[in-house]
Amino acid sequence: MSKLKIAVQKSGRLNEDSMQILKAVGISIDNGKDQLKASAKNFPLEIFYLRNGDIPQYLKDGVVDVAIIGENVLIEKGNDIKIAEKLGFSSCKVSVAVPKGVKYNSVKDLEGKRIATSYPNTVNQFLDKNGIKANLHIINGSVEIAPNIGLADAIVDIVSSGSTLFKNGLKEAEVILKSEAVLAVSPKISENNQAILNKLQFRLQSVLKARQSRYVLLNAPNNKVDDIINILPGMKSPTVLPLAKEGWSSIHSVINKNDFWEIIDELKENGAEGILVCPIENMVI
Repeated sequence: MSKLKIAVQKSGRLNEDSMQILKAVGISIDNGKDQLKASAKNFPLEIFYLRNGDIPQYLKDGVVDVAIIGENVLIEKGNDIKIAEKLGFSSCKVSVAVPKGVKYNSVKDLEGKRIATSYPNTVNQFLDKNGIKANLHIINGSVEIAPNIGLADAIVDIVSSGSTLFKNGLKEAEVILKSEAVLAVSPKISENNQAILNKLQFRLQSVLKARQSRYVLLNAPNNKVDDIINILPGMKSPTVLPLAKEGWSSIHSVINKNDFWEIIDELKENGAEGILVCPIENMVI
């Protein structure tokens, strides 16, 4: 039986988030400590635990069919590889940073400067786009130390919280790109494995949609139901059920999780009471 081969980062935050979403879509992985390959118990899937920077080449060569990888790594090493799904976790930025005491007004300030980075392709694309000539020093790891030892005037690196920059006396000066985890697909994926991928994507989309949504239940007097429905639309329309208390109804709906606090006051002003907001595990559209 054909199995979909998927690569994930061997360790770190992206590994943890990747394994969490596979678990959320109902895939049980049978792996021991320090294994570099494992099989799913209940889905035609094999997982390869690889170094993040090696994954684009494995996709190009068809060694793996798909991968959960940072979009920034694809842009640097495999921007011709197709992205099947953006996964909404492991967000970060690739940014220009300079010493705190250095004045930075615009990208023009990088003209002629020395830039240390682990992302030379990304930086060169950025500089070319802005018509800037600079000298790149390619460093693998500990890029932040380069300005402190006189190796560079600026750096380009991944920024998540910014705490590493702060500790090294640097400040974020320019965001080159924003990144998140994506599901990337090998150009050499077989027809059989594409069919398995389609099933995996269906599950992923169900979980991702649920993570962005909330189930809302509330009570309202019947003469306010129409007003509340106009405030609180569902996927097609809210569900309205009569309560045991005469003249009252229960309204059920699904909303985007980011919208709720913006409309809560309006719901209350229109007579909504007993408002409950619940997370959703899966959402099949």
